[in-house]
Amino acid sequence: MKKQSIFKTFISEIPQNLFAGFVVSLIALPLGLGLALASGAPPISGIIAAIVGGTVVSLIGGSNVTITGPGNGLVVVILAAITTLGNGDMHQGFLYTLAAIVISGIIMIILGFLRMGSLGDFFPSSAIQGMLAAIGIGIFAKQIHVMLGNTATKGSIIELLIQLPEGIINLINTENSSMFYAGLVGIVSLLIMIFYGKIRNRYFQLVPAPMWIVVLCVGMYYYFDVFSSSDYPIHKSLLISLPNDILSNFAFPDFSKVYELSFINAVIGITLIASIESLLSIKAVDKLDPLKRRSNVNKDIRALGLATVISGFLGGLNVVTVIARSSVNVNNNGSNRSANFFHAGFLLAFILLFATELRKIPLPALAAILVFTGYKLASPENIRKVFKVGKEQLIIFLVTLFTTIATSLITGILVGILITLIIHIIINKKASLFFKNILKPNVLMFKEDQKYYVSVKHFSSFLNYTKLKSKLNQIPETEEAIIDFSMCDFVDDSVMENMNNFAETFARKRGHFEVIGLDDSKPASDHPFALRKIIPKQIQKINKVLTKRQKSIEKISLEMHWKYDAFSEQEMKELPTFGYFKNRRINKVSNVLSNGDCTIFDVQFSEGEMIAKQVIKSTMLHIHTKKDIPFFTLDKEGIFEYIMDFAGYKDIDIDDHPDFSKRFYLSGKNQEKIRIFFTDELILFFESNKQYHIEASENGLLIIGNERFSSVKEMKALAYFGIGLQKII
Repeated sequence: MKKQSIFKTFISEIPQNLFAGFVVSLIALPLGLGLALASGAPPISGIIAAIVGGTVVSLIGGSNVTITGPGNGLVVVILAAITTLGNGDMHQGFLYTLAAIVISGIIMIILGFLRMGSLGDFFPSSAIQGMLAAIGIGIFAKQIHVMLGNTATKGSIIELLIQLPEGIINLINTENSSMFYAGLVGIVSLLIMIFYGKIRNRYFQLVPAPMWIVVLCVGMYYYFDVFSSSDYPIHKSLLISLPNDILSNFAFPDFSKVYELSFINAVIGITLIASIESLLSIKAVDKLDPLKRRSNVNKDIRALGLATVISGFLGGLNVVTVIARSSVNVNNNGSNRSANFFHAGFLLAFILLFATELRKIPLPALAAILVFTGYKLASPENIRKVFKVGKEQLIIFLVTLFTTIATSLITGILVGILITLIIHIIINKKASLFFKNILKPNVLMFKEDQKYYVSVKHFSSFLNYTKLKSKLNQIPETEEAIIDFSMCDFVDDSVMENMNNFAETFARKRGHFEVIGLDDSKPASDHPFALRKIIPKQIQKINKVLTKRQKSIEKISLEMHWKYDAFSEQEMKELPTFGYFKNRRINKVSNVLSNGDCTIFDVQFSEGEMIAKQVIKSTMLHIHTKKDIPFFTLDKEGIFEYIMDFAGYKDIDIDDHPDFSKRFYLSGKNQEKIRIFFTDELILFFESNKQYHIEASENGLLIIGNERFSSVKEMKALAYFGIGLQKII
């Protein structure tokens, strides 16, 4: 019945996915041609990648609304591979690169079967941003000259950027009319890309900016061909070159260099960037999905690998998941993988039916699209966002960026990982934290009171985040999850960003995801993704920066009209009078929430000495009683029974309340006073509420839930429990 319902839904959504696929194809067509040209490959290779990717991944992939095809990130590495492997012969270099693409696809298939999709979490966030910015600068530097009508400019990224002013002057002063008009088309195309989003006409917005460029370029060609007495001013060498018979002109990979070091480096570079770009894109697109479905990353990587192998054998580029086209798909109501399939179908139709028109598009027009794309990847806004997370993140970003530009993508990301680790060691002032604990299990997950509780120890960073993620992925997003970092000395920005992503996903599915245990940490900045380092109590008082949990507690205090002190110096002198703290040393009390008689607080204490010493952190409630009450201990039946029996205490049964006596272990020296104190109303209250460990002494009542910090919801429940209990007493 369920399968039948899914099938009906799929059929009913075909019209909207057909339209979404069509709109995406309008963007994918010029972008596929442009990315191939920017990579030094034949224009058709980009379209082949999009068609093969859309077909294969839509049939066997593990995602829902992603669009696949050639990616921005591979432009620089493909161009480098073609140039290096061909030794100046671009055509032969392309054939060698196709072989590298095929092997790259095979490696991705293997990675998918080995369930290595989690490797995307191993790369630090700022290092990835730096790598993407370097790719953007590389695309910008190489395509800006083509946009200005000069396809002959060569050099490294830095050399091409230095030559930019000279390129602009040459365009202004050139006597070559073909170059001038081609450059003019490129500049107008760039202006269309820049100002397209500012035009609010809904009919104009139906056609994406890249397709407007294609339409205007083809229209300009026909104007000169049909209406103007002048010849078309742009030389044929500056127009897109497509084979006359597309279906019979597939390039075939050349595997003759497969054992050479340069070839192996090309394979590693292509695989690394294709994998990273796809993993990041899949993660980003899942957040855009209106139904908030989670992709099967490993299945998708296998599908992308197979599509890449087929594409390479047909003369196409790598197939990766792409964010921009996927977001267009979502914005046009694409709801399942059929949109990707339809996008591939429309591309095939365009190539077969409109190849003649595509040959009329000037190269500078496509270069303008890529110049805009490169700028978006490396825009100052992205640098500002990284800086807001923390100054140390800007260092990681810039080191990765400049290393990538000066060397290669592989070297850049490796240096980015290394500099991130070095900065983390400097911040923590010890390398042992990482090297001693990197291989240790540091994540404990269990379920209590219908909530999932996850405790993280030692440190949590890009180095070991996969351990935490594997546990979190097991929790249904409709449930309640509490993530406790109180036993962590250090939490990095990548983990903080991922915690925020999980919280958003749980919120959308009506679940609850809460991070606790960071109240004693010092954030690198006010940004929610800033890395956290545990700091001593006295320094924390000086900083006085509230965590998300503390801000939520403060909000509760205002709602309930209680007083809240996050950095309390209150010693809670009553605590040592309770039996619970007889052999435990109290180190710190914080986050004190009080209405005068009821006080909720976080307490850190230790038990044992030397190597047996254990630090415990918990949230407790203390109630000042206004009358004398008998000393007693109340707990769940069975937990402290043997201990109490050994100490000479017996379980006190309450007459006429056999269910209470069965569920609770009640003990104390003066049994008669205790039986009088436990009235019918009080027993009914305990039976109707959550069971806590409760101790009574001359200084009131101490109520303990679990030997861990409570979530904000648990603190609120504890407060209402205390108010209700106080009224009855």
